[in-house]
Amino acid sequence: MSKRLQPKDVTALELPDIDLASMPTDLANYFDKCESKLGFVPNVLVAHAFDPIKLRQFSDVYNHLMMGDAGITRLERELIAVAVSSRNRCHYCLVSHGQAVRELSGDPMLGEAMVMNHRVAELSHAQRVMLDFCVRLTDTPEAISEADRQALRDAGYSDRTIWDIVATASFYAMSNRLAIGTGMKANPEYHARSR
Repeated sequence: MSKRLQPKDVTALELPDIDLASMPTDLANYFDKCESKLGFVPNVLVAHAFDPIKLRQFSDVYNHLMMGDAGITRLERELIAVAVSSRNRCHYCLVSHGQAVRELSGDPMLGEAMVMNHRVAELSHAQRVMLDFCVRLTDTPEAISEADRQALRDAGYSDRTIWDIVATASFYAMSNRLAIGTGMKANPEYHARSR
């Protein structure tokens, strides 16, 4: 990895360059882990790196939501990320999380369908109910009612899992706006992976 990261190369904003030699050790190790696991550091992390507090907060929430214990699988969490990002038309998240759906499912067609419209994807009944809820929460949050939560329960989701579904959808609503508002660019490496 280079000794200096340039957030201006990953967003439309002129943010301070990051000197990896002065980056806090835990964050430098996190970037090294990304580099060794993925072959690159996701631009969303580079974009946050000018402020170690923001980077830690973002990555802590992301890692807990996407990889922590939950009543939904890692793939289902990625399905939520893509369904929400599709409604918000977030290019960065559609590219990165669409790739994650392709990788986790082993099905490139599922990843492509999800990016376009989750309703054309081959999903289980429960997954379809979950994603319909997430899209409704994204499009018209004020319209969510007990009937929407009950539909999730009827599909087999516990109240604890509904919390995870809502938290994941909400995180991507925020992340989409951050990526769109800053003009965040997707890493080119995502495009060719898992096809």
